[in-house]
Amino acid sequence: MAAASSLAADRSDRWVARGCSPFVGGSFLRRVVATSTACSSVGKHTCLPQVVEFTLFPQLSLSIAASAAAVPRPVWDRLCPAGHPFLNADYLPILERHGAAGADSGWLARHLVASDENGVVIGLLPLYLKSHSHGDFIYDWSWAAAYRQCGRPYYPKLMSCLPHTPVGGPRLLVAAGPQAPAIRQALVAGAQELLGRSAASSWHVALPGDEEIDLLRKEGLLISHDVQFHWLDPGCGDFDGYLATFSAAKRRKVRAERRRVAASGLSIETRHGNEIEPAEWPALHALYASTFDRFNNHAAFSAACFADLAAALGRRMVAFIARAQGQAVAVAICFRSDEALFGRYWGCDGDYPSLHFELCFYQGIAYSLRAGLRRFEPGAGGEHKLARGFTPTVVHSAHWIADPAMRRMLARHLALQGEAVADYRDEAATHLPFRRDLAPPWPA
Repeated sequence: MAAASSLAADRSDRWVARGCSPFVGGSFLRRVVATSTACSSVGKHTCLPQVVEFTLFPQLSLSIAASAAAVPRPVWDRLCPAGHPFLNADYLPILERHGAAGADSGWLARHLVASDENGVVIGLLPLYLKSHSHGDFIYDWSWAAAYRQCGRPYYPKLMSCLPHTPVGGPRLLVAAGPQAPAIRQALVAGAQELLGRSAASSWHVALPGDEEIDLLRKEGLLISHDVQFHWLDPGCGDFDGYLATFSAAKRRKVRAERRRVAASGLSIETRHGNEIEPAEWPALHALYASTFDRFNNHAAFSAACFADLAAALGRRMVAFIARAQGQAVAVAICFRSDEALFGRYWGCDGDYPSLHFELCFYQGIAYSLRAGLRRFEPGAGGEHKLARGFTPTVVHSAHWIADPAMRRMLARHLALQGEAVADYRDEAATHLPFRRDLAPPWPA
């Protein structure tokens, strides 16, 4: 194919470095042409192709995959961390297929795929064009309100995140190698260009990996700050050893909570995804959905979605189930990698004292200790986690704001936020339950 100097003539689905040949033979890529009917939209905004010039890596081209399933499994396997429960060839495709992250629910897939001159995929940036702020954990509703007050539209926005999953980790998926920094920069530039072509207000990267924060900051993204509560294994061996690190009063409280559950007559079991039959998921899903019903909210995952996740992820899904006379009455659904446990989707159909703490925290800690997992992240929010030994941990997200005036305003806000969050983390850490004669298990 002759070298192309623009996409207007080529009509391909590639964004190509000038003077390079676009690869158009990959059937897994959705074709995007310059007509407005070729690309689905959120809020009537369409995505158009654009030539992007990369001086650091001129043989690289970018394209849009309109679904995670369109990216071949070997690409996911090659670019994602091994054994990750969310970054793999199954998690996002299943969420998209079941509508938890689908266009009908306000998540329009616009995944960026970076390829070399031979058409080999060398980078991937999961991206969604969103018409709302639910399920992405950057907590930007006040930003949307500020835009409205200033007479500016905030939606659609571009999001790089794990839908409905407040777990940090890599977002710029690139294999290790000498070209990795240039590929990451190209993905960032591509997302910024797509933002303009999508008439979006902003691009957000929720909870990126620590090694990505500096790159995103250098590329001009604003950094926001939040606190999550993470359990870190202090090297205690088992749950009794863990409680031995607590002060006497805090240790008695935890033991009292666990005794209440033991005295309730409930049985508790740990099941992995491959150990749960598809027929069991409607009942477990009903428990999960009841939490959302109680607060007049919407449960993003369906029973079929959970069943497919369980079948695909196998032992990467972990469910703690409480039963009364054989009937499931509560569940905490978690996921795991080789290093960490991540939670949790919780639901219960009755009032059982301390059962929430048992299923959502203590069972997860005990499981992590048995499995040799060094970290347990039980989800966003929740100061009640402090008393159970979950360390306040500062996490970050990154934001590219297109409007210069709004960008300046948000930059001032985030500078103040960073100071306040650091102060809150330090204050919260004083309420951890550990004995004063022990070195704290949290990072300084």
